[in-house]
Amino acid sequence: MQRVYQTQPQVRGFDKLFLTHLHSDHTTGIPDLMITRNIMDRSDSPLRIWGPRGTEAMVSHLREAFKVDLKVRDEVERVYGVGHQGGYEVDAVDVDEGFTYERDGLSVEPFRVNHYGGYSDEPSLGYRIRYDGRCAVLSGDTRYCENLVEYSRGADLLIHEVAAAPIGAAIFDGVRYVLSLHTGPEECGSVFSEVKPRLALFYHVIQCLGVSLEEIMDRARRGYDGSVVFGEDLMRVKIGDEVEALRSSSP
Repeated sequence: MQRVYQTQPQVRGFDKLFLTHLHSDHTTGIPDLMITRNIMDRSDSPLRIWGPRGTEAMVSHLREAFKVDLKVRDEVERVYGVGHQGGYEVDAVDVDEGFTYERDGLSVEPFRVNHYGGYSDEPSLGYRIRYDGRCAVLSGDTRYCENLVEYSRGADLLIHEVAAAPIGAAIFDGVRYVLSLHTGPEECGSVFSEVKPRLALFYHVIQCLGVSLEEIMDRARRGYDGSVVFGEDLMRVKIGDEVEALRSSSP
């Protein structure tokens, strides 16, 4: 949430959230968003959350867990005249491949990816976002996934996760487990080569055993010579005649 509020006043009205899966590192910020957006964002609209099976139940339990906090904040903020009625409301919906959110020419389509390697039947999602003839795809957490390749074809921007350990390093079981749930640099290069996005951007970069960003990029480029960058906090990507990754210090 600190990063969200750092984008203001350029961006306001955070009332929609799409979840790729329900691992804790992707969900523990939700209570902060639920609780503080009413005062920080001055919102009078409910927060709407879409995600894979289990999202609705998780949000329901979060509301119950923070029931006292939400009640007190609502009561006190009314006295001080801050916040808005309804700002603490949250609507959550379970979605899967085949669902499409559409509004004002924007579409968001979830699709299945392979984060769990067949060892769990819980779904994990990527998202394809389309607007004004442009397309961006978010991989979510996944191993190499042919379904992701299919949904990414024609994308202007492909935002893809990556995980690696140094070549030749002694890999113990914990690291081997982590790497088994994610896409290696060489596999990312193969995905980019198949999809041919105008820009590929690494996010959710997992550097096991101190592997360097330089090694990750070098290994990805062995199978792909297109444009690839590492994402950074507060980075913006402008998709137009060119696709530009703009760091936070850029105009």
